[in-house]
Amino acid sequence: MKSRGDGRIFSRNGSGYLWCAYFLRGKEYRESTGTTDRAKADKFLKRRLKEVGADQIGKAPFVGPQQERVKVDKLLDALEADYKLRGKDSHQFWSHINHIRAYFAPWRAAEVTSEAVDSYILQEQRAGCASATINRRTQLLAQAFRLAIQRNHLSTAPRIRHLSEKENTRQGFYTDAEVRALIVFLPEYLKDFVLFGYLTGWRKGEIVSLCWEDVEGEIIRLRGGNAKNGEGRSVALSGELGEMIGRRKAARQVKTEQGLTLSAYVFHLKGAPVGDFKKAWASACVAANLGRFNCSVCKTAVTGHRCGNCSSVASYSGRIFHDLRRTAVRNMVRAGVPERVAMSITGHKTRAIFDRYNIVNEDDLREAMQRTQQYLKETEQKERLVAITQVARAGR
Repeated sequence: MKSRGDGRIFSRNGSGYLWCAYFLRGKEYRESTGTTDRAKADKFLKRRLKEVGADQIGKAPFVGPQQERVKVDKLLDALEADYKLRGKDSHQFWSHINHIRAYFAPWRAAEVTSEAVDSYILQEQRAGCASATINRRTQLLAQAFRLAIQRNHLSTAPRIRHLSEKENTRQGFYTDAEVRALIVFLPEYLKDFVLFGYLTGWRKGEIVSLCWEDVEGEIIRLRGGNAKNGEGRSVALSGELGEMIGRRKAARQVKTEQGLTLSAYVFHLKGAPVGDFKKAWASACVAANLGRFNCSVCKTAVTGHRCGNCSSVASYSGRIFHDLRRTAVRNMVRAGVPERVAMSITGHKTRAIFDRYNIVNEDDLREAMQRTQQYLKETEQKERLVAITQVARAGR
């Protein structure tokens, strides 16, 4: 007589295939073997029993028939819904998850092994993707699996490696003259937007979200729901910021087919929130000698967004918007603003991250060496003077 641990093969009414049944932790699993051949059906059952045995001794978690049918596409759908529900679905999120979906969507979740993810990482590296970009994408894949496990749709997830991001430690910053030159080449709707980022160090998405209801007299407030760290903050509209708000009020009126209306957003394009402006940014940076266009095919510098020789889309390299945030931090520290106050303006929650933005550049290093050498020179002169004085006193 066979025991529960042996499983069984049986026929099922309405199915042309043989079925198998087996037990794990007191639960019976039944599934089609996908064949009418008894020998092949027995082989299928034996494979399932090995998987059950591996789970029982803790070697590998059992992936049942229901889990085997789960597609990565469904996992990503659930993750998207979760991000939307929590208000975390940023432009960057959609960009990264679309890349993951394009590669893994047709896969069954059970097929996504650590080796499979490594193959994806290798492909992205060969395509020139930075480690940080690859990590953001694979982190979303890992989150999709974790969410499925939390909801009992899966029992296991692949181990996904995290690449080193040492090469991603950016050191871009602007001088005041560079920012002013860049603003000249920007479209009108971006001029004050970029200036605000330069003066406050606020993130792009935070600036985009600012509405006129957030302006209260001489203070502009960022709502916690629009801040990356979830905490609201404010900045005083004095000096150049005050002048800017005056310009924004004058630019608030928008012409529509129904007539004149007032934009709800402080910074807007024809009344709508400022969207993606990568092309305008790249063009302005190149015009201001803060970046360049390169053809990925011809491997040469080009003058526009497309290569004049092969018509391929050119890639941009140079200063980025986030460099304004680093610059704002440096400027506040150099101006003597207390770090606690500077952090409350820029929205840095920890000192460690704030310090990463307070980057030392070559001019700082040069000034440090000059000051050190000047100190040594003055010290040497003082010590020489003391020695001469002591000799003179001893000779009296």
